[in-house]
Amino acid sequence: QVQLVESGGGSVQAGGSLRLSCAASTYTYSFSNLYMAWFRQAPGKEREGVAVIDSDGDTRYADSVKGRFTISRDTAKHTLYLQMNSLSPEDTAMYYCAATFRENCRGVYCLGPSEYNYWGQGTQVTVSS
Repeated sequence: QVQLVESGGGSVQAGGSLRLSCAASTYTYSFSNLYMAWFRQAPGKEREGVAVIDSDGDTRYADSVKGRFTISRDTAKHTLYLQMNSLSPEDTAMYYCAATFRENCRGVYCLGPSEYNYWGQGTQVTVSS
């Protein structure tokens, strides 16, 4: 099993920055073998993939956050990060950390919610104008 706990959300003004963290407890699996991703869901909208980092350390981003968000992982600390810069009100959402394995990914992109087995409880990010 994999347990995920997010932190770092909060309220910030447009143009500001936040860094989200996701602490992973992997009782059976190796953290380094996991594909890790950040998703977000705004009220009334579907959950959307934001960024993913695979087991090789390669990263992919949704077009809406490219150049502003950076996903990274610290294997020794079993922690996933999302550095968010130049935030706008459109980034307001609940942000979720998720984990899966390569075989669950339908393609290279692997940013579909149904591709992920394990989810955190979420952390709220609110950006005011």
